Amino acid sequence: MLKSWMVIGAVTFIVALGSSIVRPKDVKWFKRLQRPRWLTFEKLIPVIWTVIFICGAWSAYIVWEREPRSSQTWFLMGLYLLLEIIIVAFTPVSLWLQNMKAGAIVGGIGFIIGIIVTLFVLPVSGWAALLLVPYLIWSPIGTYTAWKIYQLNQ
Repeated sequence: MLKSWMVIGAVTFIVALGSSIVRPKDVKWFKRLQRPRWLTFEKLIPVIWTVIFICGAWSAYIVWEREPRSSQTWFLMGLYLLLEIIIVAFTPVSLWLQNMKAGAIVGGIGFIIGIIVTLFVLPVSGWAALLLVPYLIWSPIGTYTAWKIYQLNQ
């Protein structure tokens, strides 16, 4: 029998793979973009996102285990999924459209959804809400970075 953490982990992993749906020409475009001088942490971004996805999956697991299969829990799982889809959409949207402004908009939407998810999760579990804080910290940084890259390359 599948355990809830296995299902949540698998869904998280499968959705996260969506960010890799990019074309080589779009990757070339992105690599040619000018970056702000202060962007010294770019090589750490995959590690940062890995931590954020693990925290998000762990948060969802805590919520699921509190009251499995209740309608509120299913609603919250839908919110977690929506948040992850928005997070993952950043890369394909930015690269397919070759527009970092579009990526910054997606990032901003993700931050707002992240706040909403956190507020819905908080009454269920403070720990689950706390595990969403790394995303709430990183999202504005990533969104601002995308915006600055957009401005440098207009």
